[in-house]
Amino acid sequence: MRTRVRWYEWLLMAAASNTLVGFAYFGWFKWEEVFGFVTGGVCVWLVVRQHILNFPFGLANNVGFFVLFLSSRLYADMGLQVVFFVLGVVGWWNWASGRTNQKPLKPTHASWGELAWVVTLVWILTFALRELLLQVNGAAPFWDSFTTALSLAAQYLLIRKRIEHWYLWILADIIYVPLYLDRELRLTAVLYAVFLVLCVVGLVQWWQDKGRPSA
Repeated sequence: MRTRVRWYEWLLMAAASNTLVGFAYFGWFKWEEVFGFVTGGVCVWLVVRQHILNFPFGLANNVGFFVLFLSSRLYADMGLQVVFFVLGVVGWWNWASGRTNQKPLKPTHASWGELAWVVTLVWILTFALRELLLQVNGAAPFWDSFTTALSLAAQYLLIRKRIEHWYLWILADIIYVPLYLDRELRLTAVLYAVFLVLCVVGLVQWWQDKGRPSA
C-alpha cells in the first residue's frame, strides 16, 4: 500500500508552492487561483499515494475554490465545493475508521449495481442543475452541471476507495481544462491539466496496489 510520502516529495511540493506564491505576490496570478492550485495539487498527489492527509488539504482547497468560482459565475462548481467539504469530512472519517486489524482500507472495485446507481445519478443531477443554472444566468449551464455531477460521483467513490473514481475524475478534468480557459482562469486550467496526468498515475498505482497485501 502506498501510504508513505517520501521526504523529497514533500520538498518538491513545498518548492512548487512557494514559487506560485511568489508569482501571486508580484500580481501574475490571482491569490485564490494560487491557493487552489497549491492545495489541490498536494491533495491529488496524496490521493495517488493513498495518504490520509489528502483530506485536510482537500478541505482547504474547497474553501479557496468556493471564492474563486463565485467570482467567475460558475455557480454549480461553487456549490460543489460545499458538498465536497462535507464529503471530505466523511471520507476522512471513513479512511481513518475503515481499517481492519490496524491495516489501511484497500482499493476495491465498485459493484455493477453501484456503478449503475452512480451513472443514473450523474445524468439526473446534470439536467436538474442545468435547469437551475439557466435561471441564475450561469456561465456554462450544461458543462458546469455535468462536471459537477461527475465530480460528486467521483468523490463518493473515493470515499469508499473504489478504483473507478479515477475514471470519473479523468473525464471531468478533460472537460474542466477548456471550460476554465474559456472563463480566463488560466492557472486553474493548468492545475486541472496536472490533475489529469495525476489521475492517470493514480489509476495505475491503485490497480497495482489492489492485489498487494496491506502493510
